[in-house]
Order: sequence, then structure tokens, then C-alpha cells
Amino acid sequence: MNDRQTQLHLVVISGISGSGKTTALHGFEDSGYFTVDNLPPALLPNLAAFCLENGFAKVAVVIDARIHEAIGSFEPYAQLLRDQGHSVKVLFLDTEDHVLIARFKESRRPHPFYHPLAYPHIQSIEEAIQAERALLEDVRAMADRVVDTTTLTPTALRRQLQDMWGDVETAGLQIVVLSFGYKYGIPVDADLVFDVRFLCNPHYVPELQTHDGRDDVVKQFVFSDPRAKPLLEKMEALIDYTLPEYEAEGKAYLTIAIGCTGGKHRSVVLAEALAEHLRGRGAHVAVRHRDLPEPPDGKEA
Repeated sequence: MNDRQTQLHLVVISGISGSGKTTALHGFEDSGYFTVDNLPPALLPNLAAFCLENGFAKVAVVIDARIHEAIGSFEPYAQLLRDQGHSVKVLFLDTEDHVLIARFKESRRPHPFYHPLAYPHIQSIEEAIQAERALLEDVRAMADRVVDTTTLTPTALRRQLQDMWGDVETAGLQIVVLSFGYKYGIPVDADLVFDVRFLCNPHYVPELQTHDGRDDVVKQFVFSDPRAKPLLEKMEALIDYTLPEYEAEGKAYLTIAIGCTGGKHRSVVLAEALAEHLRGRGAHVAVRHRDLPEPPDGKEA
């Protein structure tokens, strides 16, 4: 937990339904902000007190048309926090109507104003969008930043927020390199699977049976197989080629599974070597050896 704070940096995300507010909120959350969705303005002082008490200096909240007419109280509560010395910035997201209509049809989520029983005078999604625009007109006018997301993908929106706020980062692709034994099953969460069972098996060398792929003697044995190094190089080349494509698509997590028979020797050696290569590229990498016991003290997994 952080030391207790005396001042908050608060970002209020608002905008038209379907414009990408959830994506924006997740971007702030990934960058270390404490986040809250669909907060009534009257609770802003309580949120500020909670964050100060618990050491959350950076906060992002979504306040939008889902609270209906209560949105009208946002400006005075925002000014109250400013008067207390807090930084309050407003980000407003907007999108052209035809794109909003397409997004609602694709997602099949209801618009907050398109409910015939609650709003019988609103007869179409187009009318619901216009009613929402009218309600949020004052919030849009007070926004520090207005972003048109009509042509932005979720990844592009995050990048634009990073350019605006600086500390809003695209979290980057989180990679797990996972060794496993085929005799225990292929990991269900694997995105890429490499089978290294054709390499010479240390299991059949008596003096290596009590060691695993984290030990130098096993590494030396595995790489004494003339096929091991070319295999690693081809794996590295494939991953090097595909990683930028995964990142461009906005993929958040990638699990690369490497399997041998028991998950103790060959797969472990190759997993460690591949992870070292990826770290050299600056990637965020964790290594897991599914079918090995926890490493003894002083030995990294």
C-alpha cells in the first residue's frame, strides 16, 4: 500500500455510450490508476476520502448518462474537489452516430435511453443517441480533452490516451513461456505449442535423472544434440516475427508452451532459453514449469 496521499489526480471519463469509455478505463487501470465505473457525482467526495485513506493517488472514474439526470450535479462536485486542492481532468469520448448504431447492433447491448417503458417518447436508437447528447452537452463543454473514436481501434485509443496523459501506457503483451509434459496433457491456455520430444532425452542418462532442465548439466546435454540449437533459433525467429502482429492486434497475453514427455528436462531447457531471448528483446516474460516442483532456495524457476 502507498503512503497516505494529500492530493488526488482524478480523471473523469465521460462520453456517448458506445464510444469506448470501458476501453479507456481499462487503459488507466493498466497504468496503475484506481478505477471506478458508473459513479454518481454525489459520491465523488466519498471516493476522494477513500482514496486518500488508502493511498491511491491516481484515480479514474466513468461518469456518464447511465445515471440520467443526476449527471447535472457533476460540475459542482468536481469544483468541490478542485477547491480542496485535487487535480480533476475530464476526458470526453465521442463517436459519429452511424458508427454508434453499428456498434450497438453488433454488441446487442441496450442503449441507456432506449427503453420503451421508461422512455416511451424515444422510438429508435437514433433518438436515444440524440437524447444522450443533449444530456451530456454541459459535460462535453467542460471537458479538458475531447477524443473522437469514430475511426479508432481499442489499441489506437489507448495509444492516443498515452500521448495525452503520458502515464497511461499500453500495458504491452504479457508473455508466459510454459514448459510441460505431454504425459500430463497439453496446457489448455496455450496459444502456441512446440513439441521437443524428438530431442535426445536426458531421462535415459542415469546421472541426469535426479536433475532437471534448470541445471547446467542438463542444459549441456540437451544442447549437445545437434538439432537443439537450430530448433531454438527457428522458434525464436517465429516468435520474433509474430510478436509485432499480436501486439498490433492488441493481444494482452500470450502463452507459449513447450512440451517434452515428462516436462522435466528438454522442455524446461528450451523454455528457459526462449525466455532469455525474449527478455533480450525487452519483452515482458514470465517462465513457468508446470510439471516441476517448486524450485529449491536459491534456484530460479
